[in-house]
Amino acid sequence: MTYHPKTCFGLLRHTVTEWNQSRRIQGQADSPLTLTGETLALRWGRLLAGNFWNRILSSDLGRARRTTELINQELNLPVTLDPRLREKDWGKWTGKTIAQLKMEFTDIWVKQMPSEWDFCPPGGESFQSVWKRGREALAAASDCWPGEKMLVVTHEGMIKSLVYHESTLSDFRKDEQCLMPYHLHCLTFLSGRLEIEHLNFLNLSPAFPSSVQP
Repeated sequence: MTYHPKTCFGLLRHTVTEWNQSRRIQGQADSPLTLTGETLALRWGRLLAGNFWNRILSSDLGRARRTTELINQELNLPVTLDPRLREKDWGKWTGKTIAQLKMEFTDIWVKQMPSEWDFCPPGGESFQSVWKRGREALAAASDCWPGEKMLVVTHEGMIKSLVYHESTLSDFRKDEQCLMPYHLHCLTFLSGRLEIEHLNFLNLSPAFPSSVQP
């Protein structure tokens, strides 16, 4: 039996987009990074340079790719794009604000509240489906580059799916503060098991001093 050393993944959400600012659901559609978002991604590159990384895995959606490009101006690492790391497909809800959803899809919105893990929006996918393809992506990367330390630039829905499935957390709203915004989260893969190593490992928020170490 071939021994594979532990592979480490640092999960990071893409930086700020125009749709983030207008609070619209992006799903697998896209919108460009804001100027603030681009500046922040460059800063992330400088902060992340203090940690040793072997490569970057990125969602192939434009906002994640652009975040990766800007971070990598500092890190200069090999990059692999993987569509399995995309955001959840929100189907007909894509481009809507929460206020619009509550008005236009009132009955569906109420029904999805107690069962968000398995809920599938019209024409979209469930968080269970997101977890499955995300785990497949990390397992494949672990097989290709066992023992490496990889930065994973992805999306909020993907990070929540991976973390919540491997923890005791279950409610995407009630427990959302366990995953703080603008933070790096560390997972490991060993012997076929994906495990949480450290949530909120590194603070990359705009107000956080660049000299602070995790």
